[in-house]
Amino acid sequence: MQEDFHYYATYCAALLSGYSHKDSLDICYSAQFVDLCSKTLLTRIHAPANAATTQLQLEMMDARTDILGLQDITRIWASFHFLPRDLYAAKEKRTKRYMNKFRLICGPNGDLLEKTVRLAKGSSLQHTGIAMHVLADTWAHTYFAGTPSLVINNIDWDFFEIITENGIETERRVKFRHSPSSPDDLEKGIYTNSLYQGDENSIMNLGHGRAGHFPDYSFARYRYVPAWDDYKQVIKDNPSDYVKAFTQMIYAMKFLNGSIDEFEKDRYDTSVMDKYGDRIKQIITKRQLLASDDWKSFGEELSGETIEAFDIHKYQDEYIKTSKKEETFIGKFIKGATLQKGMVTEEISRSKNNLAGFSMITHQIT
Repeated sequence: MQEDFHYYATYCAALLSGYSHKDSLDICYSAQFVDLCSKTLLTRIHAPANAATTQLQLEMMDARTDILGLQDITRIWASFHFLPRDLYAAKEKRTKRYMNKFRLICGPNGDLLEKTVRLAKGSSLQHTGIAMHVLADTWAHTYFAGTPSLVINNIDWDFFEIITENGIETERRVKFRHSPSSPDDLEKGIYTNSLYQGDENSIMNLGHGRAGHFPDYSFARYRYVPAWDDYKQVIKDNPSDYVKAFTQMIYAMKFLNGSIDEFEKDRYDTSVMDKYGDRIKQIITKRQLLASDDWKSFGEELSGETIEAFDIHKYQDEYIKTSKKEETFIGKFIKGATLQKGMVTEEISRSKNNLAGFSMITHQIT
């Protein structure tokens, strides 16, 4: 997902769950900050680098792909962007090496999603934002794993976008190119993806890089043949999944703010769709590279307040200049991020999978 959903749509969901305008801004800022909190940024503000929630392209270009390097990559991407759905998934006649990667495939409503939400209960607004980023990405990043793997994350040339025009559904073969500086061309159906690399552990085979930004577009519907399912066809319906992500965020945040007493997997606050469903579906299905303006307008109508643009520098001086760093916005974010990474790493290790290494963080989930 992109800033449109992690920042503006998360603000809307927080507001609809009962948070105030100010608290909703803190939550959505934290949700978006997950995509920007790199080791480079943390080092610059003299914060602990092990709290990183993402990796910059330049960092990834220099990343090691030996076992220690792969563990560092996996701890970040599996914890925050590709939360595994089933660490104990079964598949016949596969090696342990293959299954370790297969079991990291992302998807919604897994046990780790429930633990992610419960871990944020009673914590900070920053931790709530982190949990909402993780939750939302389980829907967008379904079928991809947060570890470099050609045998899991690769796609075949048989990749078609499903488009509905004037009530008629058509299919168009997607033309992929490797041109990171060029925006995707929605009209011509030309999209950027990562460069094919036959090396199993190449960083180009991390997450949904081989499928480009398709998982990040709320309007996208497509069919393709992923490597993890032995190149059998699957159909991904992002509009439906993004509605579930939005309504599940509202439900989860009602649990986190105390409006409801329990959180269960595969439950959603569908009441919001009864009132605002047409507007939300209109935003989600609109063909555009970024839906920020539409979500922003919706959010400002809901609150009657102005949603300020995301500013990555907003809280950095506060953190740098104080000795009580744990009390700052970034300090609280770091604590939430460290707990989330520690929990996911520990659960992966507990499943006898060494791809994320070992957690040194102790935590308690109630």
